[in-house]
Amino acid sequence: MATLTKTKKTTTKTSTPKTNAVKTVKAEKVPAKKDAAKDLADLFEDGLKDLYWAEKNLLKNMPKMHKNASSPELKKSLEDHMKETENQIKRIEDCFKELGKKPQAAVCDAMKGLLEEGKGIMEETEMGAVRDAGIIAAAQKMEHYEIASYGTLAAFAKVLGYKQSLKLLLATLKEEKKCDEHLTQIADTNLNTKAK
Repeated sequence: MATLTKTKKTTTKTSTPKTNAVKTVKAEKVPAKKDAAKDLADLFEDGLKDLYWAEKNLLKNMPKMHKNASSPELKKSLEDHMKETENQIKRIEDCFKELGKKPQAAVCDAMKGLLEEGKGIMEETEMGAVRDAGIIAAAQKMEHYEIASYGTLAAFAKVLGYKQSLKLLLATLKEEKKCDEHLTQIADTNLNTKAK
């Protein structure tokens, strides 16, 4: 009988491992603003406003990234993407036209933060391969945000029957993915190794 008790105690000890307690946070419903989107069409328009701001501000900041890059391949990639971004802005304006709306920008908090982070990376790195690696990292974060945003808006456009917008958004989505892949290739060609 003593053996059973001993086994029981051992089992009890091993079955209740010590873990850190996780705090439970009460979830609250977020009240909608007065001008909140009421349907998918409103949400689509809000997304266009967001991307319009994002692209315009990215275009303003890319020359700084270009000037701070030292890799000729990275500089060329940034130059090419500046030209693409100009066309992407025109495409967003054409999306607004399909809606019968005047192009309007709304501050994009995500891109604002990513641009600020990109500036910080340049300030915190020495000119050369290390800064180039940082610029690529910052640019890819921006590209990933844009890929997610354009993909989402394309899905909305498809459901809403905005055929012209869908075509335009998919064209931009393809460019953003290509840019992201090219930045990865630049980093992988030995730039990251040089930064090591």
